[in-house]
Amino acid sequence: MNTMHTVYFDSSYDDQERRQRLYAGQVFVFSPRPSTIALCEFAREMIETAFAPLDPRDAQNSLPVEEFVAVLAELKPRFTNHPEAKRLIQGILSEYGCELSDTYFDVPKMRSMAHGDYLTSGIAYALHPHRDTWYASPLCQLNWWLPIYEIQSENSMAFFPRYWSQGVRNDSSSYDHYEWNREGRRNAALHVKTDTRRQPRPEEPMDLDTQLRLVCRAGGLILFSGAQMHATVPNTSGRTRFSIDFRTAHIADLAGRLGASNIDSAPKGTTLWELYRASDFARLPEDIIALYDASAPSEGRVFQP
Repeated sequence: MNTMHTVYFDSSYDDQERRQRLYAGQVFVFSPRPSTIALCEFAREMIETAFAPLDPRDAQNSLPVEEFVAVLAELKPRFTNHPEAKRLIQGILSEYGCELSDTYFDVPKMRSMAHGDYLTSGIAYALHPHRDTWYASPLCQLNWWLPIYEIQSENSMAFFPRYWSQGVRNDSSSYDHYEWNREGRRNAALHVKTDTRRQPRPEEPMDLDTQLRLVCRAGGLILFSGAQMHATVPNTSGRTRFSIDFRTAHIADLAGRLGASNIDSAPKGTTLWELYRASDFARLPEDIIALYDASAPSEGRVFQP
């Protein structure tokens, strides 16, 4: 198994070559481009309107945590489900050389990570070390991550490259994605002080000191495989971090069951019901989804806010 770890900066590889390298555990970092800047500016305008007159990055110093959560509970789904957000994702995929008729994406998620222990659960959950494939993502899923404001090492995210080819004992076999859509995501805003929702976690000690943190400019982009082990960095920067992430999958790779190797993921269900075709926002054909789950329940396929 390939254990070489390479980070490409502003690579000129086409989409097909880039996907193959991502499936081999390599990571791509890009400088801000017009399309990514446009998405971040759209998000920033929504964030600043929601927190006005406070600077969103410092609002945690002025608001009780319950008020902060109330703002996020209205803001985040409004951004995610806004038609303009999908249109801007379409622009990003086009600028990065993806064939829109073959590329499927999920709606973008706005993430926030407050400084310190102010809010680390529920709607602003601090993600422990995990692979997205533990959460029923396909092995060809690619993760696109953009900071909305400038970040630093102290409020970024961490990768754990040694675990690209090393399995970790975990409880992903107890994770049911449809149940998560029905109950777990719906109740996120109720978890303020602690988060009791069942999520896949490592079940053995891990080497978390050997990690890689990538810092790009606001509107820059970090692109990586959903099989990468990664986590939220405990925020010690003094300010709240806001970021955007979305995910893509190529239909030929889905049909061919291509992607990264599966070394330790065993969840129930699939996230494929949530994807849109980038060219016209049509859903993924059900015969492709059936390759990953031929007996999905009618409820819980897609999260209903």
